[in-house]
Amino acid sequence: MIYCDHNATTLIRPEVLDAMLPFLRDEYGNASSIHRLGSRARCAVEDARAHVAALIGARPAEIVFTSGGTESNNLAIQGVARASGCGAIVTTPIEHSSVREPIRLLQTEGYAVHEVPVNRVGQVTAADVAARLSEPCALVGVGWANNEIGTVQAIDEIIAVCSGRGALLHVDAVQAVGKIPTHVRGVDLLSISAHKIGGPKGVGALFVRSGLALNPLIVGGGQERGRRAGTENVAGIVGMGEACRRAAGEIGAFGEACLALREALWQGLQAAISGVRRNSPTGSDCLPNTLNVSFAGVRGEALVAALDLEGVAVSSGSACAAGAGEPSHVLMALGHGGDAARDGVRFSVGRANAFSEIERVVGIAAAAVLRIRAARRPIVNGEC
Repeated sequence: MIYCDHNATTLIRPEVLDAMLPFLRDEYGNASSIHRLGSRARCAVEDARAHVAALIGARPAEIVFTSGGTESNNLAIQGVARASGCGAIVTTPIEHSSVREPIRLLQTEGYAVHEVPVNRVGQVTAADVAARLSEPCALVGVGWANNEIGTVQAIDEIIAVCSGRGALLHVDAVQAVGKIPTHVRGVDLLSISAHKIGGPKGVGALFVRSGLALNPLIVGGGQERGRRAGTENVAGIVGMGEACRRAAGEIGAFGEACLALREALWQGLQAAISGVRRNSPTGSDCLPNTLNVSFAGVRGEALVAALDLEGVAVSSGSACAAGAGEPSHVLMALGHGGDAARDGVRFSVGRANAFSEIERVVGIAAAAVLRIRAARRPIVNGEC
């Protein structure tokens, strides 16, 4: 299998697994227990918290461990909105479903929701954000980088606007952290997921600025300073900490390597296949590992299935929405019609990929596109 779906998940790093194993076997203490086993588990959790904080420039006390990016986004959005009790929510039409759905829930409860338009490659402008801050605002929610097309937002400009208007800002950085430099300067809340950066599934984190009022989603034992109750997933948290520690020292080299692979893939697809359109931005406006493309006359899901049969793993959009059969809401927001919005295919490369694999992917994709197009071509005058 040639794996080109790293935005969906990543292979757990060997060093991360090694760090986790003791806490799946001998170090099984509950981090809330006061005996030696519990104390060692607590120390491991706090060491991991420090590594997560260091990756984004936060203080350890500002990190809340969760079950993943979805819970982090829900805690940020619902927690702040319900703590404030009023105000509008400002967001974009290309956010991940774990951002869109809690906002939709709040909308049913009476919160006003304002969407900031995006351009043809999915970017918003700070001026458009500012234009929607004329009324009291509970929260502005903008993803640092889009999971489907890789668009990177001008977060520092958005931070400046929100700070100037006194609006709280939540940044879904699940796809950005570990791939491009990220930080929490001027940000109020920021979401991270371990399995996007070589860590385990089922663990994530939310940065919560010190002093920010946040209603918990899960109540009970008071863990995570009362912001997220429940016995800590010690092994998962240790794995996330190690993944963040590794990522902190590799972001530059990782980005350069992925960018070279991505551009080799794009150039190869252009040369080998007619009617190919790039849906992702170019240069630094896009995650270095992400390429979303469409092929004229080829439905995205059909190509994903054809590539899978040949041992190539890619996606037709967000893994969380796979199989829904609906057009991509991201491509729709970019102005693509319903049919065109079903045609996008996302290639997302990662640490394990090599140039030799990219060459094979291009050849396999070219053959698959030809087969699909031939199968859809109508028969004319008995032609077969």
